[in-house]
Amino acid sequence: MKSKKIHYGFIESLNMWPFKNFHPQGVIPATLLAFKNDFSIDEAATRAHIRHVAAVENISSITVNGHASEVHACSDDEQRYILDLALNEVGDRLPLITGVWADGSHQAAKIAKWAERAGASALLIFPPQPIMMMQGQFKPEMAISHFKTIADATNLPLIAFQYPENYAYQMNTLHRMIDEIPTLIAIKDWNMGQVHEAHVRELQDVARKFTVLSTNSGWLMGSLTMGAKGVLSGSGSVIADLQVALFQAVKSGNLPKAQKINDRIYPTAKCFYGLPTTDMHNRMKEALVMLGRLPRAIVRPPLVKLSQSELYTIRIAIKKSGLSYQGAMNLEKES
Repeated sequence: MKSKKIHYGFIESLNMWPFKNFHPQGVIPATLLAFKNDFSIDEAATRAHIRHVAAVENISSITVNGHASEVHACSDDEQRYILDLALNEVGDRLPLITGVWADGSHQAAKIAKWAERAGASALLIFPPQPIMMMQGQFKPEMAISHFKTIADATNLPLIAFQYPENYAYQMNTLHRMIDEIPTLIAIKDWNMGQVHEAHVRELQDVARKFTVLSTNSGWLMGSLTMGAKGVLSGSGSVIADLQVALFQAVKSGNLPKAQKINDRIYPTAKCFYGLPTTDMHNRMKEALVMLGRLPRAIVRPPLVKLSQSELYTIRIAIKKSGLSYQGAMNLEKES
């Protein structure tokens, strides 16, 4: 699995942490993972994709080993390979966040240890899904124990992936986690409406420096106007430039400009996040193929190839959003 092209031990070779005091905010695209026809990782295509996303001006960092890169279908060795590949490609220019996908706390801690040694700048902690699915969210001690086990294994900052509904950590649990785990510095929030707004109002910089990162890419403008200080999103793998422009317009209070940018984002948001939502990154891969940025849109089972009618819908969304090989139009000239 290890490619001779990859320089392993990235941080050791630099003898330093290039982004030692990293705090996630701003636009953070979550990159996709390219596969060959035999479902093996396509290193060349993945590298090219990461380079393309990293070249977008004013993004603050990049995430790998997340939902967008089908982490659920990747072995531990493959996750290490993906992180090393990304570090080797852009790790001296941008902080790299890597996902921690594990249902057991000790396994999560093990991932955290090798991610820190490799050179990651922060960890995105997915909830232990079988436990949370069975109403684990109603027992705060379980979430706190999970995060403390990880925090004890690494000095890296932690980002909690705050799922919606049945997977969501309760507000009182989040407050306790922030109080008791100093290295927990952000949540990636997938909750809607009033719950999302409550997270922004009650958690962000209330007790200490703490960031709410929105992952509500289906209604990003509304989410950002509530005050989230960042975006961590798979659709950034396709439209990071539009997300940067929207984030900056909202931050500066330029509502007309934000609305104009949002009009361009809307067709892709409606397409990518349609039902079933499990195909969101499948659709993004197909969009990148249509835009000439990926050679093929292979997904690992249980995900399957999209139908011709779905592909047509993606083509229409791309056209309506005005996407091109060069990316977004020059928004500064039009503002």
